[in-house]
Amino acid sequence: MKQLLNQGFNWKQHWQSLILLVLMILSTLLMASPARATGVYQMPNLAAGDRTWVIDQAEVLSLVNEGKISSKLEDLAKQTGNEVRMVTIRRLDYGETPASFIQALFEKWFPTSEAQANQTLLMIDTLTNGTAIVSGDQVKSLMTDKIAQSVANETVLVPLREGEKYNQAFLDASDRLVAVLSGQPDPGAPQVTETVPVEGTFKSAEETNSGNATIWVVGLLIAATIIPMATYYLYVR
Repeated sequence: MKQLLNQGFNWKQHWQSLILLVLMILSTLLMASPARATGVYQMPNLAAGDRTWVIDQAEVLSLVNEGKISSKLEDLAKQTGNEVRMVTIRRLDYGETPASFIQALFEKWFPTSEAQANQTLLMIDTLTNGTAIVSGDQVKSLMTDKIAQSVANETVLVPLREGEKYNQAFLDASDRLVAVLSGQPDPGAPQVTETVPVEGTFKSAEETNSGNATIWVVGLLIAATIIPMATYYLYVR
């Protein structure tokens, strides 16, 4: 009798541990935390004379292309005194907008009108692909607000509408900004090619991944229900 009771206790302990394991897996799948939001206070400080041109916190640019962009912006600064910095973040703080974020960052890095005069900041929030640009008074004599907004809303966003081509987007933006701020004619926004959508019969990668996740969750829920019942039934028998 004592042996049977001990066996019963072991079976109970077994299926309780199994349920706990299943619940832990489910919580990992269903409650994965989103990418951490970024506020201006989390951005690194920029000391006077800092030669950092690209701050890729979202990690969407390859090292090769980040180096190419930095080299172009370094040459621009040496030849003209106009400085451009590009910033990527994953997600904005709640209530923040790209425009409010970039303005606050601009004032953090360049607190006086003299320091701001020849500066330009371009940023993107990769969660929503929201963009914003801000520049100092001296820059505006070369780059009007209209051109600046076109850089942020067209030059950057057109490649992203064709796919997550962040490298292409920032390479194109750096080329256009360098041309304008060097006093050359504005090359303009990229041309948009209209394409006729063709309905496919295959699922997209997102649909496939979503379907697989659903199958896993349903399967784990079923396992969490059936395994304890089967274990109890075997124990009773």
